[in-house]
Amino acid sequence: MKSLMSNCPSTATLCVPFAISVLLVLLGLGGASPPSSANLQHKKSSAAPSQEKPKTETDKPSREQDDAIRLNTDLVVVNVTVTDAAGKYAHGLQAKSFAVTEDGIAQTINSFAAEEAPFAAAILFDMSGSMNYKFSLVRAAAATFVEQIRDNDQVAVWGFNNKVKQFQDFSNVRDITDYIWDAEAKETTRMYDCLKEALEALAARPEKRRAILLISDGCDTASQKASFEAVMKKALTAGVTIYTVDLIDNGELTGSSSDTLLLQRGRGEMKEFASQSGGRYVHSPKGDDLQEAFSNIIDELHNQYTLTYYTSNDKHDGRYRKITVTMADAKLTARARRGYYAAKK
Repeated sequence: MKSLMSNCPSTATLCVPFAISVLLVLLGLGGASPPSSANLQHKKSSAAPSQEKPKTETDKPSREQDDAIRLNTDLVVVNVTVTDAAGKYAHGLQAKSFAVTEDGIAQTINSFAAEEAPFAAAILFDMSGSMNYKFSLVRAAAATFVEQIRDNDQVAVWGFNNKVKQFQDFSNVRDITDYIWDAEAKETTRMYDCLKEALEALAARPEKRRAILLISDGCDTASQKASFEAVMKKALTAGVTIYTVDLIDNGELTGSSSDTLLLQRGRGEMKEFASQSGGRYVHSPKGDDLQEAFSNIIDELHNQYTLTYYTSNDKHDGRYRKITVTMADAKLTARARRGYYAAKK
C-alpha cells in the first residue's frame, strides 16, 4: 500500500480513491460489466445442488418390468398325454406333431419338453371314518408310487378328515414317512380344503409338470375354506393335472337317501376333476387294484409332453378360455386340460 500511496498525487482526497481503484482492478472486480440475467441463472444453477431427485432404476419407466409381468401372466402351460389306437403311449414326438388352439384361435408353441421333464406331485388321501378298512391299502399304494419316482421328481403327501394334514413335504426321497402308517381313519371329510392347500403349494413349484393324486371313497362334507368350483378353477389356473381314484362301491349308489346322493355327487366331482384337468379317473371300489392304478398314473406322468405358449389374447379379464390340442397324426389321441382362467387385473 505504501508504494501505491507514494505514486499518488499529494492531495489526500484524490489519493485514496485512486488506490482503491487500483486494488479493484488487480482483484479482477473493478471495471467488469454487470452480469446478465442469463449469467446469474447459470451461476445459480451451477452453485446450488439440483432440487430434482435423481432417477433410479425403479423410477424409470417400467416398460421392461411390465413386459416381463405380462409374459409371465400370459404364458400357458399344457401337459399332454398322447396315445395310439391301442392305448399305448406315443414316444419320440416333436413340437410340430402338436397343434394348439385357444377359443378356436391357433397358438404358437413357445417351448416343448418330452417325457424326461420332471414333475411335482401331491398325494391326497381320505382319512375319514368310512376309509377304515381301505386305509392300509391306500398307504401301501402311496408307498409304491413314491418308490417309482425319478431323481428329479418331487412328491408330497397330505391326508384329510376333519383336519388337513401335510405328512410329507416335496422331496425326491423314495420312501414314505412313518407318520402315515400311524394315522387313523376317522371323522368327516374336508376334501376341498385339502385340495386347496395342495394346489397352492404346487402353484409355487418351479416344475411345469404338476399333478395331484386324489384317493377317496366319498365326497366333501366339512370344508370351510374352499368349494368344488373354487378348487376346480384353481387347478386349471395353476395347470395341475388331477388323477382321481374312486373307492366308492357301486352298491352304495342306489337309492335316494341323503347319504346316497352325497356319494353320487362325490363320484361326479371326482370324474369332473380328472376330465377338466386332463387327468384320469380310476374306479377301484374295494381298493384291490390300487397299486396297479398308482403305477399306471406315475407311468403316465413319465410319458407326457409339456407345451407352453403365449396366449394371443392379451385381455386380462379373468374369463375362461378353452384349450384344444390336436395331433398332426390322426391315429394319435391327445388328452390335456380343457381350458384355464385368464389372469385378471
